[in-house]
Amino acid sequence: MKFFVDTAEVDDIRELQETGLLDGVTTNPSLIAKSGRDFKQVIAEICEIVDGPVSAEVAATDVDGMIAEGEHLAKIATNVVIKIPLTPAGLKACKHFTNKGIKTNVTLCFSANQALLAAKVGATYISPFVGRLDDINLNGMDLIADIRAIYDNYDFDTQILVASIRSINQVTESALIGADVATIPPAIIHKMYNHPLTAKGLEAFVKDWASTGQTIL
Repeated sequence: MKFFVDTAEVDDIRELQETGLLDGVTTNPSLIAKSGRDFKQVIAEICEIVDGPVSAEVAATDVDGMIAEGEHLAKIATNVVIKIPLTPAGLKACKHFTNKGIKTNVTLCFSANQALLAAKVGATYISPFVGRLDDINLNGMDLIADIRAIYDNYDFDTQILVASIRSINQVTESALIGADVATIPPAIIHKMYNHPLTAKGLEAFVKDWASTGQTIL
């Protein structure tokens, strides 16, 4: 499963890129607003840091506006992916971009039927929001399993990009179900390193090595 980081903070992206774990980046208007920086400048900078896909979301809600903004954003760098909402207008724009060879990320997906529609118009990625479903007492991971089954039934090329991840358990479940990508906040990625037995074991190894009085170099 590929790891994307869900942030517009360039310093966090640069740090994760150095680990070799990062396959791409997703942004959205809320993350850009939080960064307090110019949208297009941020996208351009991120695209220079990572080689993988970088999702940049359109602001328009009408078809013509989405197409105009998406084509403009696609010129920033070759790895820009145009992020569009799962609406009738968004799906029309997605079909346009698919026909032009421009990669897309269809976002705000909350049902298997919506994911089916996105695949039908050739979306590169579909972004189901598991955390927001959990917020209304539904199981977001059930949706991922349903989409995986539907896509496998018909060999759709659209990749399942699990979004709105709130815990490391959701990352694990995404991988077990067979999601193609998980886009994860930096704080959750860092939590994935941690296990009390790892820390305890390392502490013991360090102590025992020190008792030998040896050095490797």
